[in-house]
Amino acid sequence: AQEKKIFTVQGPYPVIRRLLRARGWVERKLPRTGRTPEHHRGDQNKQRLQTGPSNGSGRQKEEEEQCDEDPNSIHDIMSYLVRDQLPNFIWTNFLDAIDHQLLQQDNVVNHYARVDAFTTKEGLCLSLQNLPWIEQADPNTFFPRCYRLGIMDDQEAFIEDFRLTAARSLLKLALEEAGDRPMRTEQVPNSAKEAGVTHPKHSTARPSSPLYPELVEEALEVCKQHLGILEHQDIDRNTPSPCRTCIDWDRFLQQYYRVAHEGAGLVLTREQRKQCQNLLQSLAEKLPQLDMEGKHNIWVLKPGAESQGRGIVCMTRLEEMLQLAWSCTAHSLRLGRWVVQKYVEQLLTVFGTKFDIRQWFVVTDWKPLTVWFYHDCYLRFCSRPFSLHHLERARHLCNVSVQKWYKTSPDQDPRVPPDKIWSNKQFQEYLAQLGRADAWHQVLVPGMKAAILNTLRSAQDRVRFRKGSFELYGADFLVGTDCQPWLLEINSCPTMSPSSAVTRQLCANVQRDTLCLVLDRKDDPTCSIGAFELIYKE
Repeated sequence: AQEKKIFTVQGPYPVIRRLLRARGWVERKLPRTGRTPEHHRGDQNKQRLQTGPSNGSGRQKEEEEQCDEDPNSIHDIMSYLVRDQLPNFIWTNFLDAIDHQLLQQDNVVNHYARVDAFTTKEGLCLSLQNLPWIEQADPNTFFPRCYRLGIMDDQEAFIEDFRLTAARSLLKLALEEAGDRPMRTEQVPNSAKEAGVTHPKHSTARPSSPLYPELVEEALEVCKQHLGILEHQDIDRNTPSPCRTCIDWDRFLQQYYRVAHEGAGLVLTREQRKQCQNLLQSLAEKLPQLDMEGKHNIWVLKPGAESQGRGIVCMTRLEEMLQLAWSCTAHSLRLGRWVVQKYVEQLLTVFGTKFDIRQWFVVTDWKPLTVWFYHDCYLRFCSRPFSLHHLERARHLCNVSVQKWYKTSPDQDPRVPPDKIWSNKQFQEYLAQLGRADAWHQVLVPGMKAAILNTLRSAQDRVRFRKGSFELYGADFLVGTDCQPWLLEINSCPTMSPSSAVTRQLCANVQRDTLCLVLDRKDDPTCSIGAFELIYKE
């Protein structure tokens, strides 16, 4: 204790405790209060918005491990001797859990304050909306477009986006179906017989009423107007939105739903087909997410006051999304902070199964911004095969805390790992089998680094930082069919409770290397920092 090596650990972190003791540090133990006091529970839940999924049995085992000590051991005796001294190093799963009397100017803490600017759903959405004003970067190249439904301007922007996406999707569906049959040379008559062609990939039932052939014409007109705005947006910002045209949007969307989700078909003329192809090609040059967004117009609705996948649903109908958000807001203001985000429909899957990537990084300073990227990460798989026609959680939410409730379905490919976890090295081997061995180092890793740095820059001025402290984050990414990573969220307290053999090893490694980075490197700048790489220092 004379060398000022006193630490405090709050939470299930036996690896951190063991590594610090091995360095000769003495633990100042926090008083055991049993159950979390009622007045702290709200803060705990609020912070858990920023927390990654955890494995219940793993966490319980670790908590038991840290409590299973001989009270007469040398560690407990030393802890008793330093019980009145302030710790120099604090590791906690959230900042509010620590008595502020323990926080001194010169001690090292593993969290910064006000990081909700990028570690909550709302904060990340707002920060990245503002990114183009701060950096020469476009969030649409790495973050699926996102809106806060509790903010009226955002809600109106979402409604417009949904309608425009429906129009683009209709053109894609029309081209897809046109590829399977000869083109008509004349304008299609308004008849149920020809408008009701069955979509080959959907239901075999014919629609009970005709689809109007002008549906494609309306979609073409909307997309032409939108393209015109995109091409001249820097010249005339007063151009009216294409969604404010004379189209009956309620009728258009109902017709679109029948085509996209109920198996109704479309018939194109040769001229319309050519227009669709040219228009989509021109839009692709202006819209980075045109390919990623697919053709089913699926969106993810996320309640702002929940975590670990709770309350998240995938939806396809505008009126149902707005109704759900409104009904929850009416019942509880706390639940009213909904975020809606475009679903990444063009996904790379592994053995027909959706996955995401948990990627760690550490910030050791905010002024100057200093960021370290960890070169080991892991994949989390869903329990059922990927499908855009079935939107249940088991197929679409990769969180361990969600998937642990589901048994692997019989139709799941047996090559998907039973514990639903892969290391990045296993994923690289899979990419090599696909003939895309270079994608990890040339596309995925650079893309993840860029997304992380742009996000941190967008929120930098809103974070309250302490010199000498640090924070370990877990970023979650999806991977597109082109291997481009898409950022979903950033967690300020990524779980260290292992749910598999892979995460048991990787979580222990990242904790070990984090201590090397933030403690050992102060005394020896040349010491090993494991898998960390400095990727940015202002």
